[in-house]
Amino acid sequence: MAFPPKSMADFGDFGKLFADMKLPAVPDMEAFVNASRRNMETLTAANKVALEGAQAVGRRHMEILQQSMAELTEAVRAMSSVEAPQAKAAKQAELLKQAYERTVANMKELGDLIQHSNAEAVNLLNARFAEAMDEVKALADKSGR
Repeated sequence: MAFPPKSMADFGDFGKLFADMKLPAVPDMEAFVNASRRNMETLTAANKVALEGAQAVGRRHMEILQQSMAELTEAVRAMSSVEAPQAKAAKQAELLKQAYERTVANMKELGDLIQHSNAEAVNLLNARFAEAMDEVKALADKSGR
């Protein structure tokens, strides 16, 4: 196939599909432009929400890392003061259990932050989609009269 194609027929069946497609004229160009503007505004708002959510997750993750390093330092100090092997083993088990519980809680917190941010962004998009479908219906009703 030569490029660029000389006609839609050069695209084979795909070209025939689009050549045969009859697109309706846009009855109200101003309404179409306004709807497109609102679509872009909604996408921008959803992206802003998602970015702010990602930043909040990043900030919280850094706080968790700093807290974990402080706790690790304290755990090393606590372990160095215990002398008896049985007491050391018990202290290690206690510290490990606490670390595991904190890790699970932190993972849940980060997951909740991500889920909240995503839900907020999707809610914006869903609301705009519903509005857009109402606008399309109104335009169809208007052009059908």
